[in-house]
Amino acid sequence: MPSGLTEDEVKFSREKHGRNCITQKKRQGFWRSFIASFGDPVIKILLAALAVNVLFIAQHANWFESVGIALAILLATLVSTLSEYGSESAFEKLQEEASKIQCRVQRASGLQEIPVDEIVVGDLILLQAGDRVPADGRMSQGQLEVDQSALNGESKEAKKRPVPLGIHDPVENSFLNPALVFSGTVVCAGEGIMEVTHVGDHTFYGHIGTEIQEETRESPLRHRLNGLAADIGKFGYIAATISVLAYLFNSIVIDNGFDLARINDMLSSWHFMLPLLIQACTLGVTVVVMAVPEGLPMMITVVLSANMRRMLKDHVLVRKLIGIETAGSLNILFSDKTGTLTSGKLEVVQFADGTGRLRSREQLTRQSTALCGILKDSIQYNCAAALEKQRAIGGNATDRAVMEFAGQLSGGHDHLEKFTLLPFSSQDKMMITAVSKGWNAILVKGAPEKILPHCTHYYDETGEACVFTSRFAVERMLKDFTEKAMRVIVIAVAPPKTHTPAQLKDLTLVGLLAIRDDIRPQTLSGVAQVQRAGVQTVMITGDSAATATAIAKELGLIQSPAHLVITSDQLKTMSDEKLTEILPDIRVIARALPSDKSRLVRVAQGRGFVVGMTGDGVNDAPALKLADIGFSMGSGTEVAKEASDIVIMDNRFDSIAKAICYGRTIFKSIRKFIIYQMSTCFCAVGVTIIGPLINVDFPITVIQMLWINMVMDTLSGLAFSGEKARQEYMDEAPKSRSEAIINPYMKNQIAVSSIYAIILCLAFLKSSYFSMMDSQSHLYSLTAFFALFMFCTIFRSFNARTHNFNIFSGICSNLSFLWIMGLITLAQMVILYYGGSIFRTIPLSLKDLITVVLLAFTVIPVDLLRKYCIRHSKYPQST
Repeated sequence: MPSGLTEDEVKFSREKHGRNCITQKKRQGFWRSFIASFGDPVIKILLAALAVNVLFIAQHANWFESVGIALAILLATLVSTLSEYGSESAFEKLQEEASKIQCRVQRASGLQEIPVDEIVVGDLILLQAGDRVPADGRMSQGQLEVDQSALNGESKEAKKRPVPLGIHDPVENSFLNPALVFSGTVVCAGEGIMEVTHVGDHTFYGHIGTEIQEETRESPLRHRLNGLAADIGKFGYIAATISVLAYLFNSIVIDNGFDLARINDMLSSWHFMLPLLIQACTLGVTVVVMAVPEGLPMMITVVLSANMRRMLKDHVLVRKLIGIETAGSLNILFSDKTGTLTSGKLEVVQFADGTGRLRSREQLTRQSTALCGILKDSIQYNCAAALEKQRAIGGNATDRAVMEFAGQLSGGHDHLEKFTLLPFSSQDKMMITAVSKGWNAILVKGAPEKILPHCTHYYDETGEACVFTSRFAVERMLKDFTEKAMRVIVIAVAPPKTHTPAQLKDLTLVGLLAIRDDIRPQTLSGVAQVQRAGVQTVMITGDSAATATAIAKELGLIQSPAHLVITSDQLKTMSDEKLTEILPDIRVIARALPSDKSRLVRVAQGRGFVVGMTGDGVNDAPALKLADIGFSMGSGTEVAKEASDIVIMDNRFDSIAKAICYGRTIFKSIRKFIIYQMSTCFCAVGVTIIGPLINVDFPITVIQMLWINMVMDTLSGLAFSGEKARQEYMDEAPKSRSEAIINPYMKNQIAVSSIYAIILCLAFLKSSYFSMMDSQSHLYSLTAFFALFMFCTIFRSFNARTHNFNIFSGICSNLSFLWIMGLITLAQMVILYYGGSIFRTIPLSLKDLITVVLLAFTVIPVDLLRKYCIRHSKYPQST
């Protein structure tokens, strides 16, 4: 054995190649994250409105409004920061896992056990079963079986052995290279020595650590809110300007009866003009504040938080609030095969006997025949794995799979003595064992091509040996297994004194075991639901193209000759432009490398797609972090979970479909809330702008406006956040990332609702009915108008909640909506009758109350008429 490095050589190597730890980028602290959250586009608009409002607070004493806006800003940013802060700990988890490793190193001074971060390039590491490889290196002695699934996603162990340089030595580090071992993998069997070639940031594990610290792009919702904020800002400032001009025109021109002399006198007198200008500016500020939906950030936070709790009941853990809505915006989903679409564990799934009769695992484990007993003995006494409490230990993945299957079979012998004549090897592709003391037989297990040609008999159900006449049927079954990407093991019994492969003849066939990393339950339905939602699903696997194609067809991913299966080698030869061109037709990436996943995400994002990625291994973490939405499995590594936005706790692919449905429902709820709030805001702004032109002031007090804002912003936000996920939304095409948050349908509804409400409010103020009430009591008439405005707001919420003619459609799934609206109505009645001087109200007579409510109710039939017209036109049908 080589002597290893001296202390001087260790020091020189550490100075030249660095320490065996991953460099951590400086992380943004809580307060910096909190300050950064003020960069949200809608928050910026609110800050501008708050600043202007504060400037004029002394003039109109509207500190209620200022406090309300400030609280909305503070709560929204604080909740957002708390939900995001702490979620960027994937790197810490990676380091934490790595730091737990202790390893045995041969150095010049002798064998030492040292912490992993003290390893240097050139060190000789002793590896045994159960050890975790601490760095990247090259085998120098011994043989190992290594589980690389955490890095490459494949459940089959890789055999590692020394290979002379230049032989099977690709330019790039490859998991297929038998001489190379990688940091983060686990030794399952064997003993050996590796020479360290890369440490720290230069290892494959280190590259992952660097990638998961990269910043990701903003979510689709934030991207859309940028456009919304710009539109709101323009509208608010234009409306404020118009309202200021309208107020000045009314005060200077109309009030002076269009008399130029009087108008000129007023304009030349600062004694009159200064208070007038201040009042006009105050009105402009009020309009800006009314136009800005200060409840939108809070509503988004509320609706995301409420659905986060609901999703947890469906075994979907949301780590980043914004990720819920992003899931609903998916255009393409890249899914890791092993551990996501499949169970990540090899299992016996089918059995074919000597007649070609096929039985599933479940069928066979329920039977109690002589053949089952022979099959059980043939496996458990001729296998490198052992069974302990129904769990297989030792051996390779195939041995453990067949042993756990044997443990579920009935019959057989309990205490046979066995002697292994031929251990399994990749050269012989079989294992031979002699058993005695209860059943004297030679048991053979191995590859079909090595055993099946020597079979002349088979065991029937009663355990009798019969002449093997169904060879064609069995070989056809073998072909079917292979086409379905199943690994096949043949079980047989040999005549006495058969000790070597060369002596195999006249074997009695027990049957064929079909082994596969089986598709998870509900995966088929989950894939179907995701595709039904218009989300392109691409399977990424390390399997060969043939195996991957078979699995993809079974999953329903490949449904057309135009659907492509691309290997990693083909991917390397393509430019990003070519890959972008064919991306919509790709359904499978075979022989995939971890770097392929990140490249696919970047190319898809460059095409404008909202990209999702699923995975459960360390190798998936960079792509999970880079994607717009990352889904990790509950059984996956901690690094994958920390890098993801959503954790699928039950490991079911159909839970991803649920997340998409939730995301779409949330986006719908946000849009409905915007329709509702913007309609109310525009109505208030419209009355404020037009009112002075027809000699009508906006008759709402500051306290009343505060109550209206509370209804619009907080209570209605809670009401709309209660919408349950609806499967009908899965029939819609995905939303484009660039699609504006306010679409044509919303603009139509907001415009029609606002215009009608403005006309209704102004007509009421100018009506003889209002004049009659005003002549009796000005306070009474203003109370009636306040009631009309509020009941219009309440009824309008039912219009915004659904695009269906039935305004109660789906209401049973959101009874909280009825409860909250009922509470608002009750509170409004209390305010009308008991608000007194605080709310500037006096009780209305029953007749006047009914009249006002009926007038307000007309917003519903008007919107039904709008829906009818849209239904019979080519206009967009819904949000």
